[in-house]
Amino acid sequence: MKPEPVHRLFRGLMNFDQEFRPSLKPLMKQLAHGQDPELLLFACSDSRVVPHLITSAEPGDVFVVRSVGNLIAPADTSGHSIGDVSEASAIEYALEVLGIRDIAVCGHSNCGAMSALIKGRQALTQTAPNLVRWLAHGEASKARAATMKFAEGLNEVDQLGQANVLQQLEHVASFEPVRKRLRQGEVRLHGLWFDIEHAMLHLYEAEAGRFVALTEAEIDRLLQS
Repeated sequence: MKPEPVHRLFRGLMNFDQEFRPSLKPLMKQLAHGQDPELLLFACSDSRVVPHLITSAEPGDVFVVRSVGNLIAPADTSGHSIGDVSEASAIEYALEVLGIRDIAVCGHSNCGAMSALIKGRQALTQTAPNLVRWLAHGEASKARAATMKFAEGLNEVDQLGQANVLQQLEHVASFEPVRKRLRQGEVRLHGLWFDIEHAMLHLYEAEAGRFVALTEAEIDRLLQS
């Protein structure tokens, strides 16, 4: 019999206290007074996507921002976000305070936000008006998808999901702290896409013009290039 959610929560908390906390204590003691992450990662809120698991990261390694559809409201000409300022604030803090030099946006397969964009987000107006407004930041991804190359057999939702990663990277690049560092070669942008069914991460490679599966051979090639 499946336990009630609150029971799973408390059991999980107990497991953390008994199994993980003892070995984590030395690391957390080091991190108690500051952080020095190497990556700013924008990921979807989807429960199947676990950023620290995908990146094999420990506490202190990755500065994570999660949102529905891994969407990021872009900046206007004045440099201010046209939507939720939370993600804009994360960009400023990550670059100006933490000195992060790598930024990634990670999408994933079978994304509900992408499906809603394809079906028409206005259908959600009565039940989720805030979601309708938020999904507007993904509308431009549909036009981008029409111009991209995709792996054979990729369905429409996943095609849009990959296009959306690149569109959101463009939104990230619209903020002045990022623009300035891109001009100076002080920051790198990365597009990631996670295939849930095959537990396989893909990286957008500009030379290939598409997302490429990060197999061991591919990672070795990238490390040697």
